[in-house]
Amino acid sequence: MAMFHWDVVWHFLFQDPHLLFLKAAWTTLWISVVAQLIGVILGLFLALMQISRFPWLVWPARAYLWFFRGSPLLVQVLLLWVGLPQLVPGLLLPDYACILIAFSLNEGAYMSEIIRAAIGSVEAGQMEAAKALGMRYPLAMRRIIIPQAARVIVPPLGNEFNNMLKTTSIASVIGLLELTGTARVYGAQTFIIFELLIVATVYYLALTTIWEIIQRWIENRLNPDRARNVAIDQATEKSLAQRVVGFGAGSGQAH
Repeated sequence: MAMFHWDVVWHFLFQDPHLLFLKAAWTTLWISVVAQLIGVILGLFLALMQISRFPWLVWPARAYLWFFRGSPLLVQVLLLWVGLPQLVPGLLLPDYACILIAFSLNEGAYMSEIIRAAIGSVEAGQMEAAKALGMRYPLAMRRIIIPQAARVIVPPLGNEFNNMLKTTSIASVIGLLELTGTARVYGAQTFIIFELLIVATVYYLALTTIWEIIQRWIENRLNPDRARNVAIDQATEKSLAQRVVGFGAGSGQAH
């Protein structure tokens, strides 16, 4: 009868001298961060191309989105890993490069739609006011439109990065030792794959939880009503103190 070995889970979580899963978590994290950053930059350019008045910019952007949003990410990774060496003999991308390129190109397509929607949420009068002040289109986008759209972008961007942390598990297909790959490889060798998958799950949950805290902090900092809410909270606390203690600004008023 097969048994679950909690001691194995405990060992790889807290007592592993080789830090196998800690190193794998670092691999998962830096791949996610780099791919997400490149995806955001690429998505910004694609979004601007989509809202351009020039068809020769609009149609290539739409074709890009059609391909990368319409085909599975796993297929895109395999096209680079297996297909590219067949098209260009002798060109074999390292596993890290293959994953980063595929993840970044795929994420750029999704970020493009998020950024385009965020730009569209800014009132048209903002651009008209900027033009009335003598700003050209690029300057108005950089100083007026995009900063306002950034507040709308943060929540879906946070969700995309959360998803990216988990999507890195696809990298295990080509032998990259991120969290899932480490669990599969060492689990197959020692016949404790279920226990190691539990360890990998704990690390995934830790990474996504930390990111959720960071995301909420960023959203709070970008909240346009933050200063007003802080002032209201301070006024409420002061009013409560006056009522309880019996002195303050209101106690000096004449009756």
